[in-house]
Amino acid sequence: MGNDLLNNVNKIHTTELGVYRIKRNLNLDEPDVVQWCCEKTIDSNSIIERVGKNWYVVNGNCKITINAYSFTIITAHLIKIQ
Repeated sequence: MGNDLLNNVNKIHTTELGVYRIKRNLNLDEPDVVQWCCEKTIDSNSIIERVGKNWYVVNGNCKITINAYSFTIITAHLIKIQ
């Protein structure tokens, strides 16, 4: 299911506001947020699902939302693991 996203992982990008939002939501101190998200996306432990116009990448306790047409990282959130 994630083949289209995985085949285009080199196109994944975000905006300046996206970088700020992702860092804030995930409490990240990463210099390259896009690279970090790409690594999560290609990780074999990731669950990739397309719902409508977005891809959702779940890895560990985070969920990354990527637009399916532009490959723009929209946001990322922490998931409460029970």
